[in-house]
Amino acid sequence: MLHQQTVAAVAPANIERVAQERSFKSHDGTEIFYRYWPALSENRKGAILLFHRGHEHGGRMAHLVDELQMPDHAFYAWDARGNGRSAGERGYAPSFAALVRDIDCFVREIGSEGFARRDIALIAQSFGAVLAAAWVHDYAPDIRALVLASPAFSVKLYMPFAKQGIALWQKMKGRFFVNSYVKAKFLTHDPERIASFDADPLITRPIASNILVELYNHAARIVADARAITVPTQLLISGSDWVVRHGPQHEFFVNLASPAKERHVLPGFFHDTLGERDRHKALDLIGPFLEKQFAAPEKPVDLIDADRVGYTRDEADRLASPLPLLSPRGLYWAMSRASIRMGAWLSSGMKTGIATGFDSGSTLDYVYENDARGISPIGRMIDRTFLDAIGWRGIRQRKLHLEELIGSAVETLKAAGRPVHIVDIAAGHGRYVLDAVQKCAEPPASVRLQDFSELNVSLGRKLIAERKLPATVSFHQGDAFDATMLAGLDLGPDLAIVSGLYELFSGNAMIARSLGGLASA
Repeated sequence: MLHQQTVAAVAPANIERVAQERSFKSHDGTEIFYRYWPALSENRKGAILLFHRGHEHGGRMAHLVDELQMPDHAFYAWDARGNGRSAGERGYAPSFAALVRDIDCFVREIGSEGFARRDIALIAQSFGAVLAAAWVHDYAPDIRALVLASPAFSVKLYMPFAKQGIALWQKMKGRFFVNSYVKAKFLTHDPERIASFDADPLITRPIASNILVELYNHAARIVADARAITVPTQLLISGSDWVVRHGPQHEFFVNLASPAKERHVLPGFFHDTLGERDRHKALDLIGPFLEKQFAAPEKPVDLIDADRVGYTRDEADRLASPLPLLSPRGLYWAMSRASIRMGAWLSSGMKTGIATGFDSGSTLDYVYENDARGISPIGRMIDRTFLDAIGWRGIRQRKLHLEELIGSAVETLKAAGRPVHIVDIAAGHGRYVLDAVQKCAEPPASVRLQDFSELNVSLGRKLIAERKLPATVSFHQGDAFDATMLAGLDLGPDLAIVSGLYELFSGNAMIARSLGGLASA
């Protein structure tokens, strides 16, 4: 960690906070640079994380530390990977999701300073605001508050069909870079900010095509599903924004499920909301909002009845409603079902799905293997198309995440002196658990795999035998919703795994019963 004190933001009340320069290694080992301003009070109230615009870096958010006049709060500002002083190819990240995961790693880094998630609030602008909203949506952190300034949910690309052209060219030629030609005078009315932007050597003009394309896709997803966000949220909209569209910002606010949400339109403001000449108008809104949320008692969101009432139940009912056969969607899905049935004549994967169910352990194991099989080269080609469907690619990515999480959990338990008894209550064939366990530096004391399906148990035991695993690894038939059976497990589990099961059932009572049994084991 780096702890040089070099960056200062001038405080209005003759109080000067000096930033410490630090770094941390993110999930893939990339070195992320950030600035840290300790609270001026010994009785610190929390931490505020600052996320900069695209092309910029955390140093361009430094003025907020003192201008917000919140001396009892620590401040952190990162340089996103590929920007500023952080490592990585300029303007590039492997994916939008990698950037979102960087935020989660950043928050974990701050947690080592003693700040729990309930002690944290986020202030994010433009592209950084989309990243912050995606993290709050996807990771569901229990943080104090979220402030979004001019989130770039829809960037104005003034060339006709630019978005489609970028996506098409990337498919044809692979990743490339797009330069931003937005002039500073269209970002802010503040002459000092304009001059500093033009002279800043750390501004990164290019942005990778994959990030631009994924920005649009993820932004649309977050706006449409903002009902999943329950964190207190304040949205600031620049009234004269040349860079992003207002429509998706308003739609996002309307969709927010937070019981504490605010929307403020700032007339005449350009895109750099927090760096505008009259930014005191924005800061006069942010400060009281954050102070109020940090002072508010915790009120956990109750979703126990969400299976019976709420927007997700409404969505489930809509999806379960039959479509008119001759409607465009009805015809599309009828043709899709017919093509799958025909494809099953030649494709081994489709045949397995038809025979056992596309949510079965057998189908998932086939997807994990990712080995196209079928009758004739045409059958194998169909099977490869089936295996490369976006849903199955997501399932294989989930397997990688599970292996990483299992390995991390085993290391944590071992470090705490625990023997590590693992149970997976609905393991399918158990491939992902066995793969994860075999990668562990030190094997767990026991691994108990379970599944309701006799076929899955039989094939899982075969997999254990093929790998010549010790007797401490076993497979049993059992009901994942039998609380009594789970509570009576011979070896109380240190690590319990439930993957891809609960989302298949619509009743929260069943899930509560299963979790209750595991908790009692």
